[in-house]
Amino acid sequence: MRRSDRLSEIIEIIRDGRLHLARDIAQALGVSVRTVYRDMDTLVASGVPLEGERGVGYLLREPVFLPPMTLSMAELEALHLGMAIVARAADEELQAASRTLLAKVAETASNRRSTPKSWGFGVYPLAQAQLGFKHMPTIRTAIRAGERLRITYHALDDTTTTRTVRPLQIEYWGQVWTLSTWCELRDAFRAFRIDRITACVRTGQLFKPEAGKTIQDYLNTIGTDRSD
Repeated sequence: MRRSDRLSEIIEIIRDGRLHLARDIAQALGVSVRTVYRDMDTLVASGVPLEGERGVGYLLREPVFLPPMTLSMAELEALHLGMAIVARAADEELQAASRTLLAKVAETASNRRSTPKSWGFGVYPLAQAQLGFKHMPTIRTAIRAGERLRITYHALDDTTTTRTVRPLQIEYWGQVWTLSTWCELRDAFRAFRIDRITACVRTGQLFKPEAGKTIQDYLNTIGTDRSD
């Protein structure tokens, strides 16, 4: 678990206003008590309203909120639909995040008299698009790390190629997801439909941003021919 995720989990544990011992938090997260102590110091330093100390326990003085915002019914429906789609993905991290976010939105929206009991959406992502979901965790991790991927791609013309790419960005087009890359085979930007990637592995080879090969350079080429 990344440290940022662990800090969020700690806040979720102690947000009930009760006193929590460091050893209980450590057991829940599968880390050492010393790690929990360090995390608590980090949260306090970042402004989270915690009370307590080592050996006594910790509690949250007040809940942590995002800045107040007002959402229309259409915006609530869009958020609900989007999270329902994400919940169908094979990426466990995003699945879990979508479920907790939906629960928080549902709890808040239930206080609105005009909020319907049924949102009116049935979410059935296209089977073809779902073929690429299994690659999403690998791709997202590589994008974050700046790591080359080796992919095997089955194009629409039935040709199959294996190539090394620099992953830059995942894009959703309503029916399919694409991976925008710098392709080292073609020495140019290329976008690949993720559902047509048959194999995707991390190479362990990191890359640094280079002029002409960055995500901003890629965005500047939109509108030009990037077919492969």
